[in-house]
Amino acid sequence: IEEAPNYRFEKISICDFELLKECFNRYNVNAVINLAAETHVDRSIIGPATFVETNINGALNLLELAREKHQSGIPFRFHHVSTDEVFGSLDDNGIFTESSPHCPNSPYSASKAGSDHLVRAYRKTYGLDTVISYSCNNFGPFQFPEKLVPLVIRNALARELIPVYGDGSNIRQWLYVEDHCSALDLVFNQGKAGKSYAISSRTEFKNIDLVKNICRIIDELKGGGPREKLIKLVPDRPGHDYRYALDPSSIENELGWKPRFDFKETLRKTVIWYLDNSDWLENCINGEYRNYYEQIYSNR
Repeated sequence: IEEAPNYRFEKISICDFELLKECFNRYNVNAVINLAAETHVDRSIIGPATFVETNINGALNLLELAREKHQSGIPFRFHHVSTDEVFGSLDDNGIFTESSPHCPNSPYSASKAGSDHLVRAYRKTYGLDTVISYSCNNFGPFQFPEKLVPLVIRNALARELIPVYGDGSNIRQWLYVEDHCSALDLVFNQGKAGKSYAISSRTEFKNIDLVKNICRIIDELKGGGPREKLIKLVPDRPGHDYRYALDPSSIENELGWKPRFDFKETLRKTVIWYLDNSDWLENCINGEYRNYYEQIYSNR
């Protein structure tokens, strides 16, 4: 595939400082959007050290390289992509804003909170041009099947049990990936230095309701239902946050962002994508990924 003139792909771990530095210098990098992270809460409970190494030390590597450029007189923007989980857990009525205190409850969210604090410190200490964005749960094509939406689709298609933690009453907001991308573009290009922006669709569902919704869509498209019978309530995971909810008023009012995609339509569109790409889905949980997938799956 011919690359676009303004695009290059380099496969480099953010934990490898020397390779990162070589890449920064080779391409005269003057901006970063840091989406690189270990992301799955279940896996952070099993092995937290990897999350500290990537999410904190890896972010530190990027910040140090950004600081070098900044202190050499090169204007540098650092956009750090975080998560609603750093703020902890809400009851039925609360909502998080950018000024909510960090109160993480899992090794994953604690590692992301740590990197958030580093970004803030580099802004205050070194004057680095930074912005931070916090997002709710994403869904869409090409999502690894450790995540809830593709996991449910995969198991429903395979007619395997669909595990749901606790009684399924935990609540999450859901944002289609293309809406998140448009928000990231705005924050990176127009966000005010030193500010944070919460990105959310305001669309909330109990986990059990989302799972049932996906089952019904697959029943409609493939027949042979009801796949809701495959749902199995399993023991809750340690420290499971009850509810996350972000208030996106700042990005809406300051940058004019609004989600463009309807949740119901994009969830159906997402299910259809996985049905059309079932080989890709199965390949994700076979070969080199099989042990990893089974480790996560057995923990549910």
